[in-house]
Amino acid sequence: MSRSLNRRVFLASSAAVASGAALRTATPAQASTTPRVPDIDVRKAALDDPTEATLTEAVVLMRRGKLTSTTLTEAYLDRIGRYDGTYQAYAEVTADAALAAARKADRGQGARGVLRGIPLCIKDNYFTRGVPTRCNSSIFEDFVPDEDATAVARLKAAGGIVLGKGQMGPLATTRATKPNGTVTTVNAWTPGDPSVDPGGSSTGPACSVAGRMAASSIGTQTGGSIVLPSNQQNLTGLKPTMGRVSVHGVIPLSFTRDHSGPLARDAMDAALMLQVMAGPDAGDPRTLGLPAVPDLVRAATPVLSRGGAVRMRRATRIGVPSDFPAAQKELRTALLNQLDAIPGITLVDIAYPADWTLLTGTFNAARLAERTEPFRHWLREDPAKFGVSLLSWLQGLMLSGDEWITAQRAKNHLLREVLDGLMNRCDVLLQTGPVPFDILGLPEIAFPIGFDAGGVPVGAILGGQPYEEDRLLEVAAAYQAVTDWHTRRPADPVPAAARLKAAIGRPRLSAEEAATSSA
Repeated sequence: MSRSLNRRVFLASSAAVASGAALRTATPAQASTTPRVPDIDVRKAALDDPTEATLTEAVVLMRRGKLTSTTLTEAYLDRIGRYDGTYQAYAEVTADAALAAARKADRGQGARGVLRGIPLCIKDNYFTRGVPTRCNSSIFEDFVPDEDATAVARLKAAGGIVLGKGQMGPLATTRATKPNGTVTTVNAWTPGDPSVDPGGSSTGPACSVAGRMAASSIGTQTGGSIVLPSNQQNLTGLKPTMGRVSVHGVIPLSFTRDHSGPLARDAMDAALMLQVMAGPDAGDPRTLGLPAVPDLVRAATPVLSRGGAVRMRRATRIGVPSDFPAAQKELRTALLNQLDAIPGITLVDIAYPADWTLLTGTFNAARLAERTEPFRHWLREDPAKFGVSLLSWLQGLMLSGDEWITAQRAKNHLLREVLDGLMNRCDVLLQTGPVPFDILGLPEIAFPIGFDAGGVPVGAILGGQPYEEDRLLEVAAAYQAVTDWHTRRPADPVPAAARLKAAIGRPRLSAEEAATSSA
């Protein structure tokens, strides 16, 4: 489908979503094209330790008869038992069910899809049949769904095994904390220092993968909640275009901004996960009438020239805003140099419009009213249930109708500035933060580019054109084919830290801090 048609569909879909509706067609609920895992070379580290393997490597090893699902599941559960007392990545571990599913897969029974026998972590705002879905909130403390969210159902239908539910920010707002703001889930790269930002709100799903306690995970994003934890914990996170993946069965935060997507170890893993999750779903009208899902696995497969050098699958212009190298200058400059050296990539200087800060900052407050709307009942009944995040919910109540309408007009103006301005000069755009593309529902990919002086991962965020997740994957895959940041894993927490976790001084977010950092 042409880019101009994609844009027209996206604009029509965005207008419909903003009005509380969505495009409706007779398209039946179905997943996207069944992917085929390429027969890649498996690294020695993955042969020595199955929890080191990427999702793709694990699939290849199982296909070759070198690994069983039971062995892999037991290895992950062993790490959860040893280290999650420190990481606190999981809100719920479904060990017995996961092992039963793994043994069934090894016997050739059950779902026979591309993810057969692969253990996954699911963010705790996705419905999981028969398993508590608490959304890290006392509002849902006793909620046990009787169905799976569409994304979860598709992963399971492809053979994926649910290891458990990943801890998250309260109601998907901040990094994972207790109701009073005390930090729980840590950054897997700094388990002894809980003050280091692990990213939120998909904190647990990110930590589970970074800490080698799941092959991959899924999260949600409303204001950076997939790409930021991925950047902070050396992962590849992919937030698709609005509607690309159903959010049916996900506890909502914002009707016009909620997205579902994977947090994975590399571009290929992210592509496999999204290929399984994506596609129309009658349970979520936002997914209907959209362009077909492209071949994401092909997009994530690096292309080599006859001489063996990595090149782009398609010529791609990467937009570079003038302020992009300002933060983490050395690492971001190295990123630009490495991208510029890949044949097929052209770097294009981009200037933001004069009203960029106003459009992406001041008017971003409109999201607060959207999050208040589905929770108005609980705000009236018992505000204490919102814990430390209450302030941002109250701010949503205070937003007047005329302010909200003005913000919607500003959003439409921002959309024109991005699609008809910035993105007319490039195919993808390097970003300094996720908010602009979150506001608009455009796709983003996060990937690691190095480490800061303290050994904490640093990542980049790349934004794309409507429904062009494949183009984002092409760039990330090419970059990862010439670098090895994505293959690096954090050291395990020392046993003493696990035993003495109660003694670790965990910081506590204030109400003001929670509101400021809220998605």
